[in-house]
Amino acid sequence: MADSTKYITQEELKQHNKHGDLWISIQGKIYNVSDWAKDHPGGEHPLLNLAGQDVTEAFIAYHPRSAWQYMDQFFTGFHLKDHSFTEVSKDYRKLVNEFTKMGLFEKKGHGVCFSFFFITLFFILSVYGVLCSDSILVHFCSGCLLGFLWIQSGWLGHDSGHYQIMTNQFYNRFVQILTGNCLAGISIAWWKWNHNAHHLACNSLEFDPDLQHMPFFVVSSKFFDSLTSHFYGRKLSFDSITRSLVSYQHWTFYPVMCLARLNLFAQSFALLLSKRKVHNRGQEILGLLVFWIWYPLLVSYLPNWSERVMFVMASFSVTGIQHVQFCLNHFSANVYVGLPSSYDWFEKQTKGTLNILCPSWMDWFHGGLQFQIEHHLFPRLPKSQLRKISPFVYELCKKHNLPYNCASFWEANVMTVNTLKTAALQARDLTNPVPKNLVWEAVNTHG
Repeated sequence: MADSTKYITQEELKQHNKHGDLWISIQGKIYNVSDWAKDHPGGEHPLLNLAGQDVTEAFIAYHPRSAWQYMDQFFTGFHLKDHSFTEVSKDYRKLVNEFTKMGLFEKKGHGVCFSFFFITLFFILSVYGVLCSDSILVHFCSGCLLGFLWIQSGWLGHDSGHYQIMTNQFYNRFVQILTGNCLAGISIAWWKWNHNAHHLACNSLEFDPDLQHMPFFVVSSKFFDSLTSHFYGRKLSFDSITRSLVSYQHWTFYPVMCLARLNLFAQSFALLLSKRKVHNRGQEILGLLVFWIWYPLLVSYLPNWSERVMFVMASFSVTGIQHVQFCLNHFSANVYVGLPSSYDWFEKQTKGTLNILCPSWMDWFHGGLQFQIEHHLFPRLPKSQLRKISPFVYELCKKHNLPYNCASFWEANVMTVNTLKTAALQARDLTNPVPKNLVWEAVNTHG
């Protein structure tokens, strides 16, 4: 009996990779997700970035098994001709199945309870220190405690965006708004939009927003060609002002990280006030309003402007530790130019990430990011399980001769600064000129 299955080739599939025409392949079946893209919980960018490809590994990584039941409505009736999986892909999917059978995706541990306890404690102590003490030292420590609160709320917001940390979706959404919008002043909708794009396009200079920090930082001389950010939809112009700033980025890195929160505030408002579709926009804006009521009100209770500035700078600077942590995992790793490819998805995740070595009692400090390789390969896995699975991931990487990069917290900082320094010295090279202005001339005139 003749095979009645309808097939399309990979070249034909690649043609369906733009707005209004998004096709993907999962385990060889072709799905049309054009209309679904605008409602996709992970945002439109992940679908656009991987459209026209087989996305089996990425789909398995980011979706629970329950998601499969909804896929038939998008099935086109076509299958991918000559579809096959690499040995790495087969081993990866075996690990996913093993972890699922072990129930690791459901075992969240007590980390959420501990985090909420410390967030509540830090908030109470910070408010108490401002309202009930006249000591400058106590006010300074109160600002620092608020910074630690933001770090811990950031870990909870991160985790709740990847998997359901609460008993149901309602409470999970409540935690997202509370920890992100209300307590930290950062839109969880913006974070998910940004972070999902980062995961799917890990360390692509054109598609990963976590590497697009011009005019302040570049991690590669490839940015000197003025690449286009497909996330922000604009050209990242490497002009004379950018060159001036980048030339000293290894010196300005830590000071800028102390103020990095300002960028997150701005990005949150930019998204919520834009015409872009944002799910639950009203909740998001209300949450930000809560933050911009209680935080300025708390600061206003300090006796004078010098202490208010000190309090704000203390809270921002302590939170800067977390912003540095975000950079350590990727700045010194392998980068590339172009679209992310799902055909070497596993390899891209391992090459673009760096683990931070630390004892188990320091896991609270890193919030799960110390196992960045494991987190990128299994983003739905609760962070309490990442240490447990790391030996399995290491063995899989070893088996297929893939990097499993690790460094201590100190070493990772050195590596990051060296990456920035290398790009800074390349930016100073006057044999590769860009249009100059008075700022460039004044900073770089010698003798």
